[in-house]
Amino acid sequence: MSENLQIRIENSFANITREEWDKLSATMPSLSGDGFYSPFLSHAYLSALEESGSATADTGWLGHHLLLETEEGRLIGAIPCYLKNHSQGEYVFDHGWADAFERAGGRYYPKLQASVPFTPATAPHLLVREGYDRETVAKVLAEGLQTVNDRLGVSSTHVTFVPEREIETFEAAGYLHRTDQQFHFLNAVYDSYDAFLDTLASRKRKALKKERRTALENGIEIDWLTGDDLTEDIWDQFFTFYMDTGSRKWGRPYLTREFYSLIGERMAKDILLVMAKREGRYIAGAINFIGSDALYGRHWGCIEDHRFLHFEVCYHQAIDYAIAHNLKRVEAGAQGEHKLARGYLPVTTHSAHYIAHEGLKQAIAEFLEHEREDVAHFNDILTDHGPYKKSGGKPAEEE
Repeated sequence: MSENLQIRIENSFANITREEWDKLSATMPSLSGDGFYSPFLSHAYLSALEESGSATADTGWLGHHLLLETEEGRLIGAIPCYLKNHSQGEYVFDHGWADAFERAGGRYYPKLQASVPFTPATAPHLLVREGYDRETVAKVLAEGLQTVNDRLGVSSTHVTFVPEREIETFEAAGYLHRTDQQFHFLNAVYDSYDAFLDTLASRKRKALKKERRTALENGIEIDWLTGDDLTEDIWDQFFTFYMDTGSRKWGRPYLTREFYSLIGERMAKDILLVMAKREGRYIAGAINFIGSDALYGRHWGCIEDHRFLHFEVCYHQAIDYAIAHNLKRVEAGAQGEHKLARGYLPVTTHSAHYIAHEGLKQAIAEFLEHEREDVAHFNDILTDHGPYKKSGGKPAEEE
């Protein structure tokens, strides 16, 4: 690449124009190499996190976004990144690393976190402008992030939920490779939910049918809301659900009420709310985001408890929507072996970690070698115990 390039750190998306940023995020190749859109990497989503007070210095997410520019100031590459003083809201857990390093006299925080806050969804992190050589720019970005880490003098940089195709670039720059597990529904071009059910073992098929009938007892109905359906009144109701679940699961919910107003204003067509109604009022709901080839389930909540309603709203309805809209997969968030019985298969996720301290790096490298073996072995076991027929009717392969 003949142009002289420079790396600049920007603390806020308010200082990055949507037009320039989305020339990166809207044209990234997908895992299959085709045109790809991730709603989580859009300027609309990332700026809403900051403007709403959800991901800011006050919550431990200080923007430290790496921008790669030409001498003329043209943005040709970027990595969304944050300087953090804790490990919350990441879904790839390094608390044990922090505790061990600090017991040995080191200082683990602050650290750099290259990810979308509170969002365990795989998407490219090495964002490159169309028309530039992806491999070259990606290499400069990965190495530049490492240089930023060293100049700041922080302990480590963590790039989480990275496509496997990017891992080689990060490893070449000195990062360690970590794997984990999620559960995804893979759409084998089913023409209906019944066609999907036909690929399951008889006992599993009957169990899911019974589960779905039970979930919709007591006069419960399901609505799909998107676009202009997402009024402020609807967001008020959904936020009540979110606060109830968030307060019970992790003490203090991460996202503010304003966040939902902002994404409803800026990216409503990329959002699907699955809402459960009983006796004329909504009692539960789940928020999903719509990408070019996937539906991303994020979080849910309720104000009434009904048997199997969580599974219906979060998992079965997502499959219905993906099939109806020809989406390749449903990513149902972090963890959850209970998803296996509902047609979601184990999928390996990837992250890259740059550790500045040589002793800590060596210890983590040895740990990760064994962890990768364990993740692969466990995925094989779970796949063998999945709900699908043992011959024929196999779901689509993950790309």
